Amino acid sequence: MRGVVIEKGEKYVTFLNGLFASINGIQKKYNWLITGHECYPQNEKYVEILSEEYCWLTGDELTEMFENEDFQWIWGVFSAFPKEISKEKVLKFELPKAEGYGRVWQNPVCIQHPLAEIEIIAWDSSMTVFISKDDNIADLLKRNNILAEDVEKYNE
Repeated sequence: MRGVVIEKGEKYVTFLNGLFASINGIQKKYNWLITGHECYPQNEKYVEILSEEYCWLTGDELTEMFENEDFQWIWGVFSAFPKEISKEKVLKFELPKAEGYGRVWQNPVCIQHPLAEIEIIAWDSSMTVFISKDDNIADLLKRNNILAEDVEKYNE
């Protein structure tokens, strides 16, 4: 499991369209649970979708949302699940959170939801943390984003 943190280079950090480009659209292969979120989309469709405690989207729906409006995220956890894992199965576990979750700053890095393959955390509008069970995906992000740092080195 490997993680990267992005906290430099932009006034506000968590804009996901660029991050998705950095991982070559891999997000489309998963279903996504969005939790613990604070964000301010302008599009009424996204305001409504994100008005609940959690949001469940396919990778294509998530990608489309950010292609239509790449709005800033203050807080939020994006958890990626293989498509064969149902939303009902995912919701049997505690919902991941960003604000108040300190475990992200401890080594070794881990993903909050036991069934998730990838976790992206928007952290207080100041950084983005990306953790993947597949080291190759985290390495891809790090290679394609010169501002990305290894999260475990960051934690030292």
